[in-house]
Amino acid sequence: QVQLIESGGGLVQAGGSLRLSCAVSGLDICRYAMAWFRQISGEERAFVSAISYDGRTILYENSVKGRFTTSRNNAENTVYLEMNTLKPEDTANYYCAARQWIIKTTQNEYAYWGQGTPVTVSA
Repeated sequence: QVQLIESGGGLVQAGGSLRLSCAVSGLDICRYAMAWFRQISGEERAFVSAISYDGRTILYENSVKGRFTTSRNNAENTVYLEMNTLKPEDTANYYCAARQWIIKTTQNEYAYWGQGTPVTVSA
């Protein structure tokens, strides 16, 4: 059974930082592109960042470039999203997702999903 478990969300003041983790079991992420999406209540999930299976390619949504950093540790089957200089508009549920091999930025391309972790940024 494949499981993606996000952690690290919480409440933070604007300008603060959080580090999200996505621990994966049931598959070996060394063959998987991994991505982060976020969702505000009532809206569709939006792409945040994705990292290729080997970590050589990392993509970011424009509004998070320079503030967020995605990384992965294939040995630990874990992916990370370091979020700095957080803004109130970053408030959302953050989801980790996995797909085999090829990195993509659209949610319907990803086969496996976590349950999400909430991030709230106060002004």
